[in-house]
Amino acid sequence: MSAQFQSLELWRHALVASVRGDAPDLSARQMALMLSVYLGDGPHTVRGLAQALRISKPAVSRALDRLGELGYVRRQRDDLDRRNVLVQKTADGAQFLTAFGRMIDEARTHIAGLPARLIDFAVEPASMPATGSYAPAANDWAIEAAE
Repeated sequence: MSAQFQSLELWRHALVASVRGDAPDLSARQMALMLSVYLGDGPHTVRGLAQALRISKPAVSRALDRLGELGYVRRQRDDLDRRNVLVQKTADGAQFLTAFGRMIDEARTHIAGLPARLIDFAVEPASMPATGSYAPAANDWAIEAAE
């Protein structure tokens, strides 16, 4: 099984399990922030997270607003430097990521039993006609996404 297929299948299986569950769906940005806060060395600030993820501070703030509503992170002014906002872990956030980690472990078990497959991300040249007798390949999503 190719490494790309294995990685994507692992991610797909875990995401499907996640959206089928009772926990709220998180955007990729929200999940990246969660993982950065919980797995990275702290203390974490809005400014530091924006720099680490190379996204704007307002984008970080919007994502943190949602994560705060869910109780997954908490923001607090830094007592030493009132300009900084510290992003802190919560018990609910740790519980969410623990459950998501279990889904990834279950996905790993699932893909271990899959037959060997390769995945090809080749995109057809732009000169290829858009109509005609085209048999869809297993990775049509990659072609459609490129259009």
